[in-house]
Amino acid sequence: MANAPFPIQPELTAIALAYRNPALIADQVLPRVPVGKQEFKYLKHTLAESFTIPDTKVGRISRPTQVEFSATEVADYCVGYGLEDAVPDADIQNAPPNFDPLGRAAEGLTDLIALDREQRTAALVFNVNSYTASTNRTQLQTTSQWSHTDSNPINAMLEGLDSCIMRPNVLILGQAVWAKVRQHAKVVAAIFGPSNAGVVTREQLAQILEIDAVLVGQGWVNTAKKGQTASISRLWGKHAAAIYRDNFASATRGTTFGFTAQWGSIESSQRFDPDIGLRGGTRVRVGEYVKELVTATDLGYYWQDAVA
Repeated sequence: MANAPFPIQPELTAIALAYRNPALIADQVLPRVPVGKQEFKYLKHTLAESFTIPDTKVGRISRPTQVEFSATEVADYCVGYGLEDAVPDADIQNAPPNFDPLGRAAEGLTDLIALDREQRTAALVFNVNSYTASTNRTQLQTTSQWSHTDSNPINAMLEGLDSCIMRPNVLILGQAVWAKVRQHAKVVAAIFGPSNAGVVTREQLAQILEIDAVLVGQGWVNTAKKGQTASISRLWGKHAAAIYRDNFASATRGTTFGFTAQWGSIESSQRFDPDIGLRGGTRVRVGEYVKELVTATDLGYYWQDAVA
């Protein structure tokens, strides 16, 4: 019974230890937007139309200048992501009091699916190709990296924020970046004054930058292949990004850096399988249909390798 999740014993007193990822931020970075079908379309508007001023002067008997707003339909589709766990009936019968093997399976599957979504979101948001070439991204090196005492993170952030066509309202940092930024002497001085020392909170940094929120990606992932010794690394790496996020944007209205199209909701099901173990068992399945999208590369700024 070495592979069983718990031994067969008439009485068992134990503390259950489980590794869980800290708070994941994918839903805050690319908010979920419901779509009616797996295949969907969203509207992409022309940048120039919103910033080109037509002749608005109207004569006493003349007609106002006629303008026309256009948009391009972009087709895409939600991808199914799911996992399944086989729970033998023997495990269910031998479970300790107040332990639900089926519930634990569903919970574990949900956690892994959320972790996969976090990884996809981090890979998309922390990608140079998700930002307008050259104007909305920069590669930090040596003394310009925010881990260096000669750098000035606040100035770099303000310049990046002000370079976007719509000023970003959310800053996204990997935990490794946040650990350096919140202790950087120039960041601390900007908030507390030059004679004070300490660490900065997310709320304080957001206030001085005049943005809505600072999000910190704290998730971990095992990059080793199955069966090999675990190699745990940060999902969000050593980068930073600022994006304009509209929580009320949809596939047909609003302007936002990106969103997650969601068809239906996350689903959990179970069915009996006579081929699991001697007495059969239950297969627990959890999944969802989603698609993470960057829809406006002009509405974000990316600092690659923000810290060493």
